[in-house]
Amino acid sequence: MPSLTLDTSLVDALGAKTAGLFHRAFAIETVGDLLSHYPRRYARRGELTPIASLPLGEQVTIVAEVRSVSVRQMKQRRGNIVEVVISDGAGALTLTFFNQKYRAEQLQVGMQGIFSGKVGQFKGHQQLAHPDYQLFDDTDAARLTAQERQHTPIPIYPASSTVASWQIQKAVKDVLDRLAPIADPLPEGFRRAHALMDADSALRGIHTPYDLEDVEPARETLRMQEAFVLQTALLQQRQFVRAMSATARPAGDLLARFDARLPFERTDDQRAVGDVIAHDLEGDWPMNRLVQGEVGSGKTLVALRAMLQVAQSGGQSALIAPTEVLAAQHVRSIARMLGPELAPELMPTLLTGQLPAAERRKAALRAASGQARIVVGTHALLSASTTFADLGLVVIDEQHRFGVEQRETLRAKGTAPHVLVLTATPIPRTVAMTVFGDLDVSTIRTLPSGRAGISTFVAPLAEKPGWFGRVWERITEEVAAGRQAFVVCAAIDAEATAKGGDKDAPDEAPVLEGEQPRTRWGVVQVRELLAAMPAYAGLRVETLHGKMPGEQKDAVMQAFARGEIDVLVATTVVEVGVDVPNASTMVILEADRFGVSQLHQLRGRVGRGAVPGLCLLVTEAPAGTPARSRVDAVAATTDGFALAEVDVELRGEGDVLGEAQSGARSSLRLLRVVADADLIAVARDGAERLIESDPALLDHPGLADALTRRLGQQERAALAKN
Repeated sequence: MPSLTLDTSLVDALGAKTAGLFHRAFAIETVGDLLSHYPRRYARRGELTPIASLPLGEQVTIVAEVRSVSVRQMKQRRGNIVEVVISDGAGALTLTFFNQKYRAEQLQVGMQGIFSGKVGQFKGHQQLAHPDYQLFDDTDAARLTAQERQHTPIPIYPASSTVASWQIQKAVKDVLDRLAPIADPLPEGFRRAHALMDADSALRGIHTPYDLEDVEPARETLRMQEAFVLQTALLQQRQFVRAMSATARPAGDLLARFDARLPFERTDDQRAVGDVIAHDLEGDWPMNRLVQGEVGSGKTLVALRAMLQVAQSGGQSALIAPTEVLAAQHVRSIARMLGPELAPELMPTLLTGQLPAAERRKAALRAASGQARIVVGTHALLSASTTFADLGLVVIDEQHRFGVEQRETLRAKGTAPHVLVLTATPIPRTVAMTVFGDLDVSTIRTLPSGRAGISTFVAPLAEKPGWFGRVWERITEEVAAGRQAFVVCAAIDAEATAKGGDKDAPDEAPVLEGEQPRTRWGVVQVRELLAAMPAYAGLRVETLHGKMPGEQKDAVMQAFARGEIDVLVATTVVEVGVDVPNASTMVILEADRFGVSQLHQLRGRVGRGAVPGLCLLVTEAPAGTPARSRVDAVAATTDGFALAEVDVELRGEGDVLGEAQSGARSSLRLLRVVADADLIAVARDGAERLIESDPALLDHPGLADALTRRLGQQERAALAKN
């Protein structure tokens, strides 16, 4: 029988029918994909709860063997009952299925598996009614001794409704029996220095361990392989960018004139990060830098100074923002900061899809001719019809809102332009190292002086329902003092969301056992509530959400900024970039439906001037639940960097990495960003040394193969677009 490699198609290895099942269930295409579908846990015969001592009424999981199968007709009504007797060698238990005759064909005498269900009783005998089960293939069990059968771990794989764990186990065993030796992706010296297994042994150890003690060394090796391959890919990409030639953009009088008219002193962090960026823009290769900083820390100022430096030599800058509201605000803010002398020279121009056709054509012409040296827009900047005369700098605002394809489309409109990525969502060190390892990272921690700050409180309606009325009173008190307020909802229309009509709303938070059903609030419902309150009769209340036309959204935001609106009821369209210094109060309804970072971002819309900020997090989530923990964490601190760490711990890195990043970074198999921080650092250090001595990996073919395999053409292209 011919040997298989990790690159062998699953069709060639297991046949079209089986390969089709695995492709539909798990998107598995090759032998390597299959062997990267690792067991999620292991079971041993006899290690779980013995049948003889199963507790009545509790959910149990047991390993057992089918001893008998029978089908009989029900006496009192039409239909049949399938009764399956299973045994763990010491006791017996009956599985009962009503009107599911096919179970008698699935569960044949001699089959072994894991059975889960709630223990019931019928006529004095224990039973599981309609249990879940996973069968394993034990055709080779006859070759094992009784002791080996007792202790040999049974791998339990992530399964689906169409492919059971035992089918995966059988397929894995089949390919492992025919697998040719694997080239090791880890350098020999590195592997030995860290006492790791060779790749072949690790792969077999995780899928077919002789004992549970074999699993962890295999897992540790494969985890390091994953980290090493990923870090090598990121470092190669960084090296690739640095091999490109960039147009040097030295600073000049534009920047000097701008700094001279600034009405405030830049913070130490703004100066330090600005100096690093200024140096990057004069370098031999394109800048590829991520600037992270708290809401209101001055990232826009830093970016604008970079745009002025690029404009000095006639270059253009394109700033892409995730929403039209934010793009329009950026243009107004930039024009205001530039002042009446510089603004006409640089002509900051807005280009969005919602602009009237004539205005959009005019904006596109300014960009194409080079007349507009600062162009701000949304996805309209990515259109094939949008061109630039000399695009020297690409600024990505709120990077997590854009996929790598979109970022590359914009970069491709220039010749090796510099790239500056901004985020107000602080990134934990481990995530930055794993996700943005090809970017240089700068951080702005200090906030400008003169800000009154924000006080945050939880309104826990599960314990104190009377506080709901106090929330609305508090808003009227702030308005009476001449201030303004935001009310943020998780949906536009809560009733439409309940019927599946509001696609923009976050997923429904499940109601836990013992909880009361929670009240859902949308913009529509809050507007109706306030309209019925006598205290709000004289207040100017408006709404804002993502489905409104662009012109209408911009008009509402400008009116709010001018103080013509007292209370703005909105969705998360106001999450980033909205700057209204007179807004003092932020009420977030159903706060438990938002993530930690999102709550922190929303809170940052108030307390931006001399007016103290007040944030009220309204939630019905009971104390002690994960949902409530998120809300309590935000109320406990205004330190976004501390909250970023909490966010990763609460949500897990899968959500933090996000789908917008390339598959190479978001589809981690064994690697865990938080738990494996030290391991990732070791892998990066080793990868850096290797890349320095062997950048093309000519002396490390196993690693080169692993890179090609783990990062297919699409993922490699994605990495090259960051």
